[in-house]
Amino acid sequence: MERGLTGQYIDSIAGGVNCKAFIPNPLPPIPALELTSKLQSRINQAMLALGRLDAISTLLPDARLFLYSYVRKEAVMSSQIEGTQSSLSDLMLYEMEGIPGVPMDDVQEVSCYVGALELGVKRIREDHPITFRLITELHTALMTSGRGISKGPGQFRKNQVWIGGHRADEATFVPTPANEIANCWADLERFLNDVPEATDPLIKAALAHVQFETIHPFMDGNGRLGRLLIPLILVEAKVLTEPLLYLSVFFKKYRQVYYERLQQVRLTGDWESWLLFFVDAVAETANQAVKTAQQLNQLRQTHREQIAKLGRIASSAQQVLDVLFEYPIANINTLVEHGNITAATAGKVMDKLSQPDVALVTELTGQKRNRVYAYKAYIDILNND
Repeated sequence: MERGLTGQYIDSIAGGVNCKAFIPNPLPPIPALELTSKLQSRINQAMLALGRLDAISTLLPDARLFLYSYVRKEAVMSSQIEGTQSSLSDLMLYEMEGIPGVPMDDVQEVSCYVGALELGVKRIREDHPITFRLITELHTALMTSGRGISKGPGQFRKNQVWIGGHRADEATFVPTPANEIANCWADLERFLNDVPEATDPLIKAALAHVQFETIHPFMDGNGRLGRLLIPLILVEAKVLTEPLLYLSVFFKKYRQVYYERLQQVRLTGDWESWLLFFVDAVAETANQAVKTAQQLNQLRQTHREQIAKLGRIASSAQQVLDVLFEYPIANINTLVEHGNITAATAGKVMDKLSQPDVALVTELTGQKRNRVYAYKAYIDILNND
């Protein structure tokens, strides 16, 4: 449904150039969403996929191990949308102190995303609502190191910005003026907290994401924080137990469509087309996450059976495999710290697991000391899409 412009343009100045900035109308949309049979069917498919995703905690021997790596995969993909070059392996190497050779600024940004997401889930479980206090705390965590530290962590921006184009009057979009951000956020905060009426959590996540990106309240990090809001809303509503829905891969894959749908909402009020795109993203992403979890579960079983045939070191190798499922890039210190084995035993096991006849791990450094090992089959599954 096309409702017309979903806000108002007002005169503003950005970079010394006169421009028209956009102030969005409060949510929910007026007229109300038109839930056609087509849209309702796709919403139902997305909810079924979310139900399967939430159930993987009962399918996996240890859902925490899957969550550890899956959160990091999301952090990498979300940050790559913003232009960082870090890979999943870079992040895991960075998290092992003293490992050289990773792009420091990029990987710090990715690591901060992990920290912000984990903090957000912690606060939600402590019954903190999604308010100004929480959103600025998360932004502070997101921007606490790397390039973001100079971009006003935890503070709404104080000047006009624009998106796309080399100057504001030729921009793709000019977000809300700085002096209107507080009012716009207050409206969004009420919507997020079901004032004056409740909204279905999946629809709430879809609409709130657009509104947050439209307001663009911070100098930097809006895209990452706007994507991070989606799983937090679903965890708060208990649609998901763990924050396992990350849409960055889908948004990156269909990047042009994503930006077109956002702009279409602002210019024409067609929230339904955005919802169709969003629920398809949810369904595809949730189904892929379930498939990944099942593949990792099968990998663990296969490699457990393979390790059981290794004779005297089989027991220690099983302990090492358990560590690799949480830290698929590891050194001897990692194995000692988390595997309850000695350095000598860890070294013998990794030597065996890296031999061609076993080939469960790959040594990355080519050195005789301070070796780093990758559980390549595990990382390949995570990188599959």
